[in-house]
Amino acid sequence: MAKILFVITASDHWTLADGTRQPAGFWAEEALGPYAVFKEAGYEIAAATPGGVPPTADVLSLTAEFNGGEEGAERMRTALREATELAHPMRVEDVNIDDYAAVFYPGGWGPMEDLPDDAASGRLLTEWLASGKPVSLVCHGPAALLATIGPDGSSPFAGYRLTGLSNAEEKQNGLADRAKWLLQDRLVGDLKADYREADPFTPHVQVDRTLYTGQNPYSATPLARELVKALG
Repeated sequence: MAKILFVITASDHWTLADGTRQPAGFWAEEALGPYAVFKEAGYEIAAATPGGVPPTADVLSLTAEFNGGEEGAERMRTALREATELAHPMRVEDVNIDDYAAVFYPGGWGPMEDLPDDAASGRLLTEWLASGKPVSLVCHGPAALLATIGPDGSSPFAGYRLTGLSNAEEKQNGLADRAKWLLQDRLVGDLKADYREADPFTPHVQVDRTLYTGQNPYSATPLARELVKALG
């Protein structure tokens, strides 16, 4: 049976410009929505994190406020408990891409902390793109693409049409003014990507060749469905 690999942040915080550590991790909806889509389509799931550290779900992503009420929050918490593959990751350094049909990076603020500078993840993404197999990232997940920028300032993802959490959305989240940097700014300025955005917190997916990206949490499940279609 074909497998899809989730590469998830190992960080449980995001360090802001003043040194404050914002509690973070991966955003539950962005991992568990796609997880359900992939499982329903018959795929096996594996997970990897930097160092093989068990990932942390952002506690905010498990609250009633972000799940349409307490019933929705309990469904999300139950789904998290049942997604046992995500709780027992391998090290990113040990991944063999030949074992997987595609890779998926969920977001959350955690990826802003560790993935932009994770060399092993950057090598993995570069290798995956060269393989011709789909690469997919959602919300803050595309921060991982910054690790593919070489010493000469170039990335194999330069010029690709993509999306990720917008500046406008980060402002609505309330942390834009306290962040060291914003994802949209660096995807455009450093990665030199063709960044596209839709209205804040509306579903938005971009597909360019084998790169699949989603803008925000509401884009995660539609992104997974696009990936399943591409895999056939």
